[in-house]
This record gives sequence, C-alpha cells and structure tokens, in this order.
Amino acid sequence: MTIRSLIGAAAAALAIATAIPAAAHDLGETVTPHFEKAIPNIPGKKLSTLIVDYAPGGASLPHNHAKSAFIFAYVLSGEIESKVNDGPTQTYRAGESWYEPPASAHLVSRNASKTKPAKLLAVIVADSDEKELTTTIKQD
Repeated sequence: MTIRSLIGAAAAALAIATAIPAAAHDLGETVTPHFEKAIPNIPGKKLSTLIVDYAPGGASLPHNHAKSAFIFAYVLSGEIESKVNDGPTQTYRAGESWYEPPASAHLVSRNASKTKPAKLLAVIVADSDEKELTTTIKQD
C-alpha cells in the first residue's frame, strides 16, 4: 500500500464516515474517531483515522503512542505545535504534515494560536489487537 493510497483511503473514509461520539479533554482538545478498518492485504494490521480539534490555546496532554502505531499527522486548519521524542518543537501549518514512529512519546501537541481554532487529521496504522493507541504520560 503506497502513501498515496493510504492518504486516499483516509480521505475517502472521512468523506463517508459517521463520527463516533467525540471525547473532550480539559485542555481544549476534542478527539473524534472517524474510521477504523482491518487492512486486508496486511494481516494483523488496522487503519484508523482521528480528527483532533483544538480550541484557541488548546492542547493535548503529553502521551505515548502504542508500540505498533505508525502515525501520519496532517494539519487541516490553523497551526499546530508538535514535539515527538527528542526532536525539536516544530510548528506545522494547514497543508503540512509529519510522521511519528511506533512507540513515540508525543510530548507537545497544541494549537499554536490563542485566538483561532486548529484541526489535525491523524492516520494510524497499528496492530489489529491494539486497544489503546495513546497513554497519558503521568507527570510529577
């Protein structure tokens, strides 16, 4: 499966999917699952897509990704600040993207603006039996 096919499948899923009730967190983020399907030509793998809406100044809690989860992130609107593992904190604008290798620590994920909302598409390829794709990092 090529990246182009993967992105095309995700876009098609978003166009036809009915959103599952969204999960809201206290930090100004709403995560809406849009699609999940086994990948027929890769036994034991599934493709999931999520939309993350950030309110102005909103953020996600620092979290770890599942050991099997390869993530492609695409900014749909606004600007997102992201820091993965030991990499630098970077700002991505609408139309820009990045990837996160399996078992990554996503230490910063937030709206870069205090006045405008932002929206992110996450496309995830993971083991079919993965139950939790993210786990909050406990902070002392």
